[in-house]
This record gives sequence, structure tokens and C-alpha cells, in this order.
Amino acid sequence: MRVKKLLVVLVVLLAAIGLDQWTKQIIETTMHVGQSHTVIPGFFAITHVQNTGAAWGLFSGEQTMFFIVTIIALVLLTIFLWSTWKDSWMSSIAITLMIAGTIGNFLDRLHMAYVTDFFDFNLFGYDFPVFNIADMCLVIGISLLLLFELLEMYGVKKHD
Repeated sequence: MRVKKLLVVLVVLLAAIGLDQWTKQIIETTMHVGQSHTVIPGFFAITHVQNTGAAWGLFSGEQTMFFIVTIIALVLLTIFLWSTWKDSWMSSIAITLMIAGTIGNFLDRLHMAYVTDFFDFNLFGYDFPVFNIADMCLVIGISLLLLFELLEMYGVKKHD
């Protein structure tokens, strides 16, 4: 059982990082910075953005801080994964997605000193910050953990 779970976690980790890096490479090699392709008018476009900050461009250009925070986050997430290993499979997958997202954006910062973002949504007139697969992994992982915690708080039995 442990080997099977380890294999699933590794496959999810490598697939998420691989998909993130592959899509970013496509954007980097086929689009100029700032170039945008409308997919659904007024709602969704693929837009090439080079983000030197965090979400919404916060802390732009603070690469040293990002390296330190990322290393700390990866250590803490790995400890969290290890400490919850005997818990549900879904919690392990959620934490793995968070690790994959962290690694995906960290690789960009290491190689290029910025993160390539490209999913560009306009939600009810709000131009949502452009994001990527790694960001999606982080949000999905965090959301799943919160969902599992809420379900447990309300007495819904975990099913693995």
C-alpha cells in the first residue's frame, strides 16, 4: 500500500510539474510578451505575461525573498506530507499538488528570474490576474485541503 501511494504521489507530482513547464515553454516560444489570443471574447484569452512578483505582481523583483520563502515552503509542505502520510489519499494528493505548484514556479524563477503566466480571465468585468498551471495546482491543493477539513469538522467520514 505504501509503495502504491508513493507511486501515485510521484506520478501526480511529475505530471503536474511537467504539464506546467511544457505549457510555459509553449507560451515562451510561440508568443511575445504582452501578446494575447482571445479564446472566448470578453471572458478568456491566452496572454503572455512575465511576472517577477507574486499574485497580482506583489513583491515584484524580490527574487532573493522568493527563493527563501519557496525553500521554506517546500520544506514545510514536505514535512506536512510526511506527517499526514497515513491520513487520506486525497490529502496526500492535495499536498502533492501544492508542492508541484511551488516547484513549477520556482523552476521559472531559477531559470528566468520571472514566472511565465498565460491564463487570462475577465470575470464579470474584473480582469483577473493572469496565472499558470502551477498556480492552479496551488489553488486546487489548498482548496481540497480546506474542503477535507470542513467535511471532517462536520462529521463526514473520510473515504480513501
